[in-house]
Amino acid sequence: MKSIVKPLLSAVTVLATATVFAVHIALADSAAIQNVFLDERTVVTVPVATNRVTTISFPSPIDAIDGAGITVDGKTPGQFQLAHARGSAFLSVRALFPKVSANLNIRWNEHTYVFELIESNAPVLSVVMGAPPTPGEPGVGRAPEVSPLKLLSLLDKAKAFPLLKAQQPESVADVGFTTYDSEPLVSDFNDYQIRIEEAFRFNAEDTLVFRVAITNATDAPLIYQPDSFMVRAGNRLYPQSISDADGTIPPKGRSIVYFAVTGTPDGGRNGLSLKNQFAVLIRRMVPAPMAVTVTNTPAIEPEDQP
Repeated sequence: MKSIVKPLLSAVTVLATATVFAVHIALADSAAIQNVFLDERTVVTVPVATNRVTTISFPSPIDAIDGAGITVDGKTPGQFQLAHARGSAFLSVRALFPKVSANLNIRWNEHTYVFELIESNAPVLSVVMGAPPTPGEPGVGRAPEVSPLKLLSLLDKAKAFPLLKAQQPESVADVGFTTYDSEPLVSDFNDYQIRIEEAFRFNAEDTLVFRVAITNATDAPLIYQPDSFMVRAGNRLYPQSISDADGTIPPKGRSIVYFAVTGTPDGGRNGLSLKNQFAVLIRRMVPAPMAVTVTNTPAIEPEDQP
Protein backbone atom coordinates (compact mmCIF):
# COMPACT_ATOMS: atom_id res chain seq x y z
CA MET A 1 0.00 0.00 0.00
CA LYS A 2 1.38 3.48 -0.78
CA SER A 3 -0.48 6.62 -0.10
CA ILE A 4 0.32 11.99 2.53
CA VAL A 5 0.72 14.62 3.90
CA LYS A 6 -1.91 30.83 9.38
CA PRO A 7 -4.02 33.24 7.34
CA LEU A 8 -2.62 36.11 5.34
CA LEU A 9 -1.52 35.49 1.75
CA SER A 10 -0.68 38.54 -0.28
CA ALA A 11 -3.88 39.99 -1.71
CA VAL A 12 -2.67 39.69 -5.27
CA THR A 13 -1.89 35.99 -4.94
CA VAL A 14 -4.68 34.53 -2.83
CA LEU A 15 -6.03 32.84 -5.94
CA ALA A 16 -2.58 32.04 -7.34
CA THR A 17 -1.58 30.00 -4.33
CA ALA A 18 -4.54 27.76 -5.03
CA THR A 19 -2.46 26.24 -7.84
CA VAL A 20 -1.17 23.71 -5.31
CA PHE A 21 -3.69 23.33 -2.50
CA ALA A 22 -7.15 24.93 -2.24
CA VAL A 23 -7.93 24.46 1.39
CA HIS A 24 -10.85 24.95 3.70
CA ILE A 25 -9.52 25.05 7.26
CA ALA A 26 -11.41 23.75 10.26
CA LEU A 27 -9.64 24.93 13.38
CA ALA A 28 -10.78 22.34 15.91
CA ASP A 29 -8.28 20.37 17.94
CA SER A 30 -5.58 21.45 15.42
CA ALA A 31 -7.36 19.40 12.74
CA ALA A 32 -8.04 20.54 9.20
CA ILE A 33 -9.76 19.75 5.95
CA GLN A 34 -7.44 19.92 2.96
CA ASN A 35 -8.21 20.01 -0.77
CA VAL A 36 -5.30 18.77 -2.88
CA PHE A 37 -4.94 18.92 -6.64
CA LEU A 38 -4.39 15.58 -8.36
CA ASP A 39 -0.76 15.42 -9.51
CA GLU A 40 0.96 12.07 -10.00
CA ARG A 41 4.37 13.81 -10.03
CA THR A 42 4.02 15.09 -6.45
CA VAL A 43 4.30 13.19 -3.17
CA VAL A 44 1.58 14.44 -0.83
CA THR A 45 2.47 14.36 2.86
CA VAL A 46 -0.41 13.72 5.26
CA PRO A 47 -0.09 14.19 9.03
CA VAL A 48 -2.07 11.41 10.77
CA ALA A 49 -2.84 10.98 14.48
CA THR A 50 -3.15 7.94 16.73
CA ASN A 51 -6.42 9.18 18.25
CA ARG A 52 -8.05 10.59 15.08
CA VAL A 53 -9.07 9.17 11.71
CA THR A 54 -7.89 10.77 8.46
CA THR A 55 -9.97 10.19 5.32
CA ILE A 56 -8.56 10.52 1.78
CA SER A 57 -11.23 10.99 -0.90
CA PHE A 58 -11.03 10.73 -4.71
CA PRO A 59 -13.53 11.95 -7.33
CA SER A 60 -14.64 8.37 -8.13
CA PRO A 61 -13.95 4.80 -6.94
CA ILE A 62 -10.34 3.90 -6.20
CA ASP A 63 -8.89 1.15 -8.40
CA ALA A 64 -6.19 -0.23 -6.11
CA ILE A 65 -4.11 0.53 -3.03
CA ASP A 66 -0.54 -0.58 -2.27
CA GLY A 67 1.61 0.33 0.67
CA ALA A 68 4.21 -0.56 3.26
CA GLY A 69 3.75 -0.53 7.02
CA ILE A 70 -0.04 -0.75 6.67
CA THR A 71 -2.47 -3.16 8.33
CA VAL A 72 -6.15 -3.53 7.48
CA ASP A 73 -7.21 -5.89 10.28
CA GLY A 74 -5.23 -4.44 13.19
CA LYS A 75 -3.75 -7.87 13.86
CA THR A 76 -1.11 -7.86 11.14
CA PRO A 77 1.92 -5.78 12.24
CA GLY A 78 1.95 -2.26 10.83
CA GLN A 79 2.47 1.41 11.65
CA PHE A 80 -0.91 2.56 10.30
CA GLN A 81 -4.35 0.96 10.10
CA LEU A 82 -6.33 1.40 6.88
CA ALA A 83 -10.03 0.94 6.14
CA HIS A 84 -11.36 0.81 2.58
CA ALA A 85 -14.47 -0.77 1.10
CA ARG A 86 -13.99 -2.19 -2.39
CA GLY A 87 -15.56 0.08 -4.98
CA SER A 88 -15.64 3.15 -2.75
CA ALA A 89 -13.95 6.49 -3.56
CA PHE A 90 -12.35 6.99 -0.15
CA LEU A 91 -10.20 5.32 2.49
CA SER A 92 -9.44 6.09 6.14
CA VAL A 93 -6.14 5.75 8.00
CA ARG A 94 -5.01 6.02 11.62
CA ALA A 95 -1.50 5.88 13.09
CA LEU A 96 -0.93 3.02 15.52
CA PHE A 97 2.27 4.30 17.12
CA PRO A 98 3.98 7.66 17.74
CA LYS A 99 6.72 8.92 15.40
CA VAL A 100 6.01 6.45 12.60
CA SER A 101 5.80 6.99 8.86
CA ALA A 102 4.70 4.92 5.90
CA ASN A 103 3.69 5.37 2.28
CA LEU A 104 0.66 4.55 0.17
CA ASN A 105 0.30 4.30 -3.58
CA ILE A 106 -3.29 4.81 -4.71
CA ARG A 107 -4.20 3.79 -8.23
CA TRP A 108 -7.01 5.90 -9.68
CA ASN A 109 -8.16 6.57 -13.24
CA GLU A 110 -5.08 4.82 -14.69
CA HIS A 111 -2.68 7.00 -12.67
CA THR A 112 -0.74 6.37 -9.46
CA TYR A 113 -0.81 8.96 -6.66
CA VAL A 114 1.81 8.76 -3.91
CA PHE A 115 1.13 9.67 -0.28
CA GLU A 116 3.54 9.86 2.64
CA LEU A 117 1.86 9.27 6.01
CA ILE A 118 3.50 10.70 9.12
CA GLU A 119 2.27 10.47 12.70
CA SER A 120 1.53 13.93 14.09
CA ASN A 121 -0.29 15.58 16.97
CA ALA A 122 -1.65 18.11 14.43
CA PRO A 123 -3.34 15.80 11.92
CA VAL A 124 -5.23 16.58 8.74
CA LEU A 125 -8.62 14.89 9.17
CA SER A 126 -9.81 14.98 5.57
CA VAL A 127 -7.92 15.15 2.28
CA VAL A 128 -10.07 15.73 -0.79
CA MET A 129 -8.37 15.07 -4.13
CA GLY A 130 -9.58 17.23 -7.00
CA ALA A 131 -8.68 18.31 -10.52
CA PRO A 132 -6.12 21.14 -10.87
CA PRO A 133 -7.13 24.45 -12.46
CA THR A 134 -6.73 24.74 -16.20
CA PRO A 135 -3.87 26.93 -17.53
CA GLY A 136 -6.37 29.54 -18.69
CA GLU A 137 -7.90 30.16 -15.28
CA PRO A 138 -7.31 33.62 -13.76
CA GLY A 139 -4.57 33.77 -11.15
CA VAL A 140 -2.67 30.75 -12.40
CA GLY A 141 0.96 31.64 -13.06
CA ARG A 142 4.18 29.71 -13.53
CA ALA A 143 7.07 30.08 -11.11
CA PRO A 144 10.34 31.34 -12.58
CA GLU A 145 13.11 28.86 -13.31
CA VAL A 146 15.64 29.14 -10.48
CA SER A 147 18.90 27.21 -10.84
CA PRO A 148 20.64 25.46 -7.93
CA LEU A 149 23.46 28.01 -8.21
CA LYS A 150 20.97 30.86 -7.93
CA LEU A 151 19.33 29.24 -4.91
CA LEU A 152 22.72 28.97 -3.23
CA SER A 153 23.30 32.67 -3.85
CA LEU A 154 19.92 33.48 -2.25
CA LEU A 155 20.90 31.51 0.85
CA ASP A 156 24.20 33.40 0.99
CA LYS A 157 22.43 36.73 0.57
CA ALA A 158 20.05 35.89 3.42
CA LYS A 159 22.95 34.91 5.69
CA ALA A 160 24.80 38.14 4.93
CA PHE A 161 21.68 40.33 4.95
CA PRO A 162 22.64 42.58 7.93
CA LEU A 163 26.06 43.30 6.41
CA LEU A 164 24.66 43.88 2.93
CA LYS A 165 21.90 46.12 4.31
CA ALA A 166 24.52 48.29 6.03
CA GLN A 167 27.23 48.36 3.35
CA GLN A 168 25.50 47.59 0.03
CA PRO A 169 21.83 48.47 0.54
CA GLU A 170 21.17 48.53 -3.19
CA SER A 171 21.95 44.78 -3.41
CA VAL A 172 19.05 43.91 -1.07
CA ALA A 173 16.68 46.76 -1.92
CA ASP A 174 14.12 44.34 -3.38
CA VAL A 175 14.40 41.74 -0.61
CA GLY A 176 11.53 41.48 1.85
CA PHE A 177 12.59 40.74 5.43
CA THR A 178 10.94 40.02 8.75
CA THR A 179 12.04 38.76 12.15
CA TYR A 180 9.93 36.93 14.70
CA ASP A 181 11.59 38.09 17.91
CA SER A 182 8.42 39.65 19.33
CA GLU A 183 6.06 36.84 18.20
CA PRO A 184 8.03 33.60 17.92
CA LEU A 185 6.80 31.00 15.43
CA VAL A 186 7.57 27.69 17.12
CA SER A 187 6.64 24.18 15.96
CA ASP A 188 6.81 21.94 19.04
CA PHE A 189 7.22 18.19 18.49
CA ASN A 190 7.68 17.27 22.18
CA ASP A 191 11.30 16.12 22.06
CA TYR A 192 12.41 18.77 19.56
CA GLN A 193 11.35 22.25 18.50
CA ILE A 194 11.72 24.22 15.28
CA ARG A 195 11.66 28.01 15.71
CA ILE A 196 11.54 30.39 12.75
CA GLU A 197 13.85 33.31 13.56
CA GLU A 198 13.91 35.22 10.27
CA ALA A 199 12.33 35.06 6.83
CA PHE A 200 13.28 36.69 3.52
CA ARG A 201 11.28 37.03 0.31
CA PHE A 202 12.99 37.27 -3.08
CA ASN A 203 10.04 38.21 -5.24
CA ALA A 204 11.71 37.92 -8.64
CA GLU A 205 12.56 34.30 -7.86
CA ASP A 206 9.25 33.64 -6.02
CA THR A 207 11.45 32.26 -3.23
CA LEU A 208 11.31 32.51 0.55
CA VAL A 209 14.40 31.82 2.67
CA PHE A 210 13.97 30.88 6.33
CA ARG A 211 16.47 30.96 9.18
CA VAL A 212 15.33 28.39 11.74
CA ALA A 213 16.71 27.08 15.03
CA ILE A 214 16.19 23.38 15.74
CA THR A 215 16.49 22.42 19.41
CA ASN A 216 16.93 18.81 20.51
CA ALA A 217 15.44 18.25 23.98
CA THR A 218 16.56 14.63 24.31
CA ASP A 219 19.73 12.90 25.51
CA ALA A 220 20.24 11.25 22.12
CA PRO A 221 21.16 12.73 18.73
CA LEU A 222 18.24 13.91 16.61
CA ILE A 223 18.55 12.54 13.07
CA TYR A 224 16.40 13.95 10.30
CA GLN A 225 16.33 13.98 6.51
CA PRO A 226 18.30 17.09 5.42
CA ASP A 227 16.22 17.67 2.30
CA SER A 228 12.82 17.20 3.99
CA PHE A 229 12.09 20.77 5.16
CA MET A 230 8.52 21.85 4.46
CA VAL A 231 6.66 25.06 5.28
CA ARG A 232 3.01 25.13 6.21
CA ALA A 233 1.12 28.36 5.47
CA GLY A 234 -2.49 28.03 6.56
CA ASN A 235 -2.88 24.39 5.58
CA ARG A 236 -0.83 24.45 2.40
CA LEU A 237 2.47 22.61 2.39
CA TYR A 238 5.49 23.83 0.40
CA PRO A 239 8.58 21.58 0.19
CA GLN A 240 12.07 23.03 0.24
CA SER A 241 14.01 23.89 -2.90
CA ILE A 242 17.37 23.93 -1.09
CA SER A 243 18.80 23.81 2.45
CA ASP A 244 22.18 23.88 4.20
CA ALA A 245 21.22 21.25 6.81
CA ASP A 246 23.42 18.28 7.76
CA GLY A 247 20.60 16.22 9.29
CA THR A 248 21.92 15.89 12.85
CA ILE A 249 21.30 17.75 16.10
CA PRO A 250 23.49 16.65 19.07
CA PRO A 251 21.91 15.66 22.41
CA LYS A 252 20.47 18.71 24.17
CA GLY A 253 21.88 20.71 21.25
CA ARG A 254 20.73 23.48 18.93
CA SER A 255 21.41 24.03 15.25
CA ILE A 256 20.80 27.00 12.93
CA VAL A 257 19.62 26.05 9.43
CA TYR A 258 18.75 28.09 6.35
CA PHE A 259 16.41 26.65 3.74
CA ALA A 260 14.39 27.99 0.82
CA VAL A 261 10.94 27.42 -0.65
CA THR A 262 10.44 28.23 -4.32
CA GLY A 263 7.14 28.26 -6.16
CA THR A 264 4.70 25.43 -5.58
CA PRO A 265 5.08 21.66 -6.05
CA ASP A 266 3.39 21.76 -9.46
CA GLY A 267 5.47 24.66 -10.77
CA GLY A 268 3.11 27.54 -10.00
CA ARG A 269 3.95 30.75 -8.15
CA ASN A 270 3.43 30.62 -4.39
CA GLY A 271 3.20 34.41 -3.88
CA LEU A 272 3.59 33.84 -0.14
CA SER A 273 3.56 36.89 2.09
CA LEU A 274 5.95 37.18 5.04
CA LYS A 275 2.90 38.01 7.18
CA ASN A 276 1.82 34.35 7.19
CA GLN A 277 1.94 32.36 10.42
CA PHE A 278 4.35 29.74 9.10
CA ALA A 279 5.14 26.36 10.61
CA VAL A 280 8.12 24.19 9.68
CA LEU A 281 8.14 20.40 9.37
CA ILE A 282 10.98 17.92 8.87
CA ARG A 283 11.05 14.17 8.37
CA ARG A 284 12.67 12.58 11.37
CA MET A 285 14.72 9.43 10.79
CA VAL A 286 14.20 6.50 13.17
CA PRO A 287 17.62 5.15 14.28
CA ALA A 288 18.40 1.57 13.35
CA PRO A 289 18.13 -0.86 16.28
CA MET A 290 21.39 -1.43 18.13
CA ALA A 291 23.13 -4.70 17.25
CA VAL A 292 23.44 -7.07 20.19
CA THR A 293 26.36 -9.49 20.47
CA VAL A 294 25.91 -12.49 22.76
CA THR A 295 28.98 -14.31 24.08
CA ASN A 296 29.52 -17.37 26.24
CA THR A 297 26.32 -19.02 25.05
CA PRO A 298 25.92 -22.71 25.88
CA ALA A 299 26.72 -25.09 23.09
CA ILE A 300 23.67 -26.63 21.40
CA GLU A 301 23.93 -30.12 20.01
CA PRO A 302 22.54 -30.49 16.48
CA GLU A 303 19.77 -32.82 17.60
CA ASP A 304 18.56 -30.22 20.16
CA GLN A 305 18.07 -27.51 17.56
CA PRO A 306 14.50 -26.85 16.51
